[in-house]
Amino acid sequence: MKHGKKYNEAAKQVDRSVQYEPLEAIALAKKTAVAKFDETIEVHIRTGCDGRHADQQIRGAVVLPNGTGKEVKVLVFAKGDKLAEAEAAGADYVGGDELIPKIQNEGWLDFDVVVATPDMMGVVGRLGKTLGPKGLMPNPKAGTVTMDVTKAVKDIKAGKIEYRLDKSNIIHVPVGKASFAEEQIEENFNALMEAIVKARPSAVKGQFLRSITLSSTMGPGVKVSVAKF
Repeated sequence: MKHGKKYNEAAKQVDRSVQYEPLEAIALAKKTAVAKFDETIEVHIRTGCDGRHADQQIRGAVVLPNGTGKEVKVLVFAKGDKLAEAEAAGADYVGGDELIPKIQNEGWLDFDVVVATPDMMGVVGRLGKTLGPKGLMPNPKAGTVTMDVTKAVKDIKAGKIEYRLDKSNIIHVPVGKASFAEEQIEENFNALMEAIVKARPSAVKGQFLRSITLSSTMGPGVKVSVAKF
């Protein structure tokens, strides 16, 4: 893969053979974020799980103490008094059946997270083919299928992120922006790692965390020491 001059200059600052302590890695990821926009700082965690087995799946959510730095748009599927509750909590869009054709036929996807009350999952299930591949299907494990829509919406707006294994058994999640202070990113990173270590499936044998890499959107990867986790 061919990289631009800026990337190559930034990459020279990172020693690929070293596993850095988290705070050092964060400082390097911030320093090598040289794009003209406020880059997202992401964590990529390679696990020893085999996601083909149901008992080795990882999926959950954690509220990052300092948020993600991104404005998150929330859509809530509900009915009755739960509609007003979702609106009062700060949801960007609320509705029911009437939203199905808008999403299915018009391709409307102007939202980042979908929350649904359990009694609406029959309706939302019809959107599986549209929302599923985009990782937008509500899920009880992630706290997005719930009757407590107030808590769900407020948590998401406060910086709740979902983590899950991809097909290569890697977890990719944002932990802030390059403009954040190092300490803010470190707090977010620690909260995330604590949640993931707790989420270790008991069926996983051997080393659970194979590698951890931090990077900015356009920057090089910085390896983080897995020893402390």
